[in-house]
This record gives sequence, C-alpha cells and structure tokens, in this order.
Amino acid sequence: MEFFGKEIEKWFDEYGRDLPWRKTKDPYLIWISEVILQQTRVVQGFDYYMKFKTRFPNVEALASAEEDEVLKYWQGLGYYSRARNLHAAAKSIQGDFPSTYKEVLALKGVGAYTAAAICSFAYDMPYAVVDGNVYRVLSRYLGISTPIDSSLGKKEFSDIAQELLDKNNPAKYNQAIMDFGAIQCVPKNPACEDCPLVDSCYAYAHQMVSDLPVKKGMVKVRDRYLNFFYIVQGDYTYIEKRVGKDIWQNLYQLPLIESDRSLPLIELLEKYKTSDIFLKMSRPSIKLIVDDYKHILSHQHLHTTFYQIEVDDNYQLADGYLKIKRADLDEYAIPRLIHLFLEKYIVFE
Repeated sequence: MEFFGKEIEKWFDEYGRDLPWRKTKDPYLIWISEVILQQTRVVQGFDYYMKFKTRFPNVEALASAEEDEVLKYWQGLGYYSRARNLHAAAKSIQGDFPSTYKEVLALKGVGAYTAAAICSFAYDMPYAVVDGNVYRVLSRYLGISTPIDSSLGKKEFSDIAQELLDKNNPAKYNQAIMDFGAIQCVPKNPACEDCPLVDSCYAYAHQMVSDLPVKKGMVKVRDRYLNFFYIVQGDYTYIEKRVGKDIWQNLYQLPLIESDRSLPLIELLEKYKTSDIFLKMSRPSIKLIVDDYKHILSHQHLHTTFYQIEVDDNYQLADGYLKIKRADLDEYAIPRLIHLFLEKYIVFE
C-alpha cells in the first residue's frame, strides 16, 4: 500500500490547494481553521478565517472576548455550537496551546478528526485524519462497503487510515488525501479517467464508484413553523436572545411565535392572542412581509414567515425582550436567516 501514499502525495504536489492555514505551524490558527471548515466549504470559510484570526490572533484574545462578539464574527457560518465551543475551549487553556494528542482531544468541541489534524499539521505527529473526503477515497479505492456512519465502519476506516499514513510526513499525507477527495475523487461524477489511482481502484474496476461510500441510514427531517415579528416603535424595535439547547443558541432574533403548522395571520392572532407580543397592542398594524420562506438545516426544515408590526409609544414587551434602536440591529449576532430578511427588506435602518 506504499504505492497509494506516494501517488496521493505526488498528486498533491501538483494539484493541492494553496490555503493560508497551511502556511503556519501555529496550532491555535490551525485549530481555528479546522473548526471553521467543519460543515463549511473552503470558499466560504476563507473570509471567516481571515477576519477571525485578525480579531482573535491568539488564545488569549479569544478567551478574553465576550461570547456575543465571538458569535457576531461567526454570523452566517451556521452550526453556532462550534463558535461557543471554541470560546469555551479557549477559556479553559492555561498558558500555551496543548501540545499532545490527548490534551488537544480534551478541548471542548474537538473530536478525533480535529485533534489528528492539529497534531499532524502543527506538530508532525503521526495521527491520520478521517473526514468525509477520506471516507470516500478509502472506501472506493479499497472497496469497503461497511457503512461509514456505523460504529464498526468508523473503527475500520480509522484503523486503515492510520495504517496507510505516511509516518515520516503525516502533515503532507493528511492534506493530500483530503484534497484528493475534495478535488479528484468527488462525490458525484469523479474524474476517474484522469485519476492516478484508476488502475488499482476497486470501485472503478467493479463499477461501484457511485455506490461507495455506504451510509447506514438518514436522520429524519423535522419541519418547524417560525413566525417572526419585526416590531416598529418609532426609532426602536425588539429582539430576544435564544437560550436552551436548540438551534441558534445565544444568538439574537426577532420576537418569535413557533406554531405547529403554517397559519394565516387571522388564525395566528386568534390562537396566540395571549402571547406577550400581542397582549399590550392597541389596534396593531400588522403587515405580512415574507410568507412561508423555507430555510433548510441539516435535520430541520424551517418554514419561516415575517411580519412587521407598527406600535405606539405605550407598547412595552416583557423583560425577556431587549428594546434597541433599529439602527443598531446590525451590532448583534443574529442568525443568517433573519439577517438576510433584515438586509433585504429592512436594510438595517
């Protein structure tokens, strides 16, 4: 199997991506890049990485920042638990960034893949990375049909990846196999004819390229119905901070009523007439702005509707809501879905 590693690395010398986080051995910056790139395409993550490292150039800068600011810099990337875990982990680090695999793995939000990436890229330690690209390359090349989302599959691929790792140059090998999966051995319509491994690839020889890797099953998707209210009270509006174990935790949003199904306004007003949003309104002027906009998350489909409400000076929401100037809305960390609505229809007045 030495041939596999040599060909992957030779391919990488010619086609590997030129990325800024590959030009440093700073484990902190490598950590930041790896967390940003989880569930995020490189082209999208690039600008976030550059801005993040400029504002938070080291562990101390990140640890001393307020969570709201960290979330603001993360706004638009989604999966906000990544940012919260980054912040919490930075606060837990005493002194220098951890320098052993066990210590890196112990950081909040860091799993086996991220720990292996940090340790191999920053410290040249012989730990193999196993991400979606690696699963795909190994399953096709070796003809492995064990589901990659099963316990058995994860262990099998981890063991094989470690066995194939170039122990003398783990950083280059890990970067090479990930790029090979991202550029050459892509999920759909891979360029097999131009692949340096085509003559020894099991999947190509057995016409199984489109069948590998195998997944055990899909997670059931949940539909949710979110009704947001942009409240206008002269120069002011209201927002609230999301709490609890749910999407967008600790981000700010417009006042929300979540219903069990899509409801026209008249039914919404009747069913939720005791909501804090409606209780103290006198002859509210409610206008539908966006109707049933579908926002897709990994395991949830959000059916979102946006209303604008004009209220008088006597209107006051409960303590759980924050009254702010409408012009200051852009200073708060807001889910991208709501940010896009405000940007398109309200233009951050």
